[in-house]
Amino acid sequence: MHRRAFLRLGTGAGLALSLGGCLTPSALEPEGSDEPYEPLGRVPVEGAAEAVVGDDNEIVYLAATDGFATVDASDPTDPTVLAERRDLEVDGRSLTEILDVKVSDDRLVVPGPANPGDDEAFHGFVCYDVSDPANPVPASEPYETGYHIHNCFLDGDTLYLVRNGAEGNPLVVFDVADDEPEELARWSILEREPAWEDVEWRLQYLHDVTVHDDVAVLAYWNAGTHLLDVSDPADPRHLGGVVDPDVEIEDQRDLVGGAVDDAYFGLPGNDHYSALDDRGELLAVGRESWERGSDDPDGPGGIDLYDASDLTAPSLRAAIEAPPADDATYHGGTWTTAHNFELREGRLYSSWYQGGVKIHDVTDPADPVELAWWRDPDEAGFWTARVLDEDVFVASSTPMIPNASTEGALYTFPIREGEQADPPSLVD
Repeated sequence: MHRRAFLRLGTGAGLALSLGGCLTPSALEPEGSDEPYEPLGRVPVEGAAEAVVGDDNEIVYLAATDGFATVDASDPTDPTVLAERRDLEVDGRSLTEILDVKVSDDRLVVPGPANPGDDEAFHGFVCYDVSDPANPVPASEPYETGYHIHNCFLDGDTLYLVRNGAEGNPLVVFDVADDEPEELARWSILEREPAWEDVEWRLQYLHDVTVHDDVAVLAYWNAGTHLLDVSDPADPRHLGGVVDPDVEIEDQRDLVGGAVDDAYFGLPGNDHYSALDDRGELLAVGRESWERGSDDPDGPGGIDLYDASDLTAPSLRAAIEAPPADDATYHGGTWTTAHNFELREGRLYSSWYQGGVKIHDVTDPADPVELAWWRDPDEAGFWTARVLDEDVFVASSTPMIPNASTEGALYTFPIREGEQADPPSLVD
């Protein structure tokens, strides 16, 4: 593991674009408004994937496949691209397939590639100074990891990376306070469940990590969601976790060939994105899956809610099902499976690809109540939903759904109850 110098950084200035037809006269309508529920604004962002909100609650940072973009959403009716950095290179090698970025204070981490396969690409991450979001500049030299990075999380000066393809698919922790990032620790599911060592690596894939108040939440696909005490980032300690009761390690170990694909793309399991709420007492686990034509459960995955007031023993309270679709297969179907989300102040803001975005009241986790749902399956495939401020949340749309016409963009939505006017059907 070592650092390499940038030889070239592609740059580009973004153009301010607005949504036009779907804007409301007022940025926000009161709770219970009779106005149709719809986006406040939209700005195209080519190749958009993950979106995160800066500490100022105005700037949104988007992964954009071949780079990243910054968007000023301070006026939610007119989100404006401030800057784009495209065609990134390190020592003549592309830093590409950037599907995730994370921000903390004035530092933005840009990792890639998200998946294995391109041996010629640069594998690692770059830290940017975004104190001026209209002019992001490298804050340190690129750090070469030698492995693909599907997702990460930045908590102050501590960076958490998912490292897949190695034994146990470990979480890797870095100190990025100085110009030279330093690896602090690793933690693997094998430290808790050694039996997973004999299971195909994709079925124990560490897909994502989130951190809240010194607790790291690891989504380990069929191996479940695991909570770590990272109060000392150099010494992660297992607290507790949840595993789909329909997943048996013995069954996973015996899978070969196409059965591995079925277990990877289809239920049960598929812990894809997991996070605690802002109080650290409610855990949500999103299950990304597709229809495989197998026995029940089969189809798009939903979001499970757990009481996490005791982090050593989270307990299931309710399951939010994915929107139904006539064809929920991976290739050629309509994607309505759960993707990324945020829990904030008793609300769940969720994305469901072509199934749209939703707001649920989860103040009673045993009885989640849907407050709003908006979708446009022909144009929008939502990757995430993130709170901007007390009145607005943002959601990124991705063009990366196979055989679909969805477009890369950032949307802004009001935080209120409401119903979409003439919502398009997902089952016709």
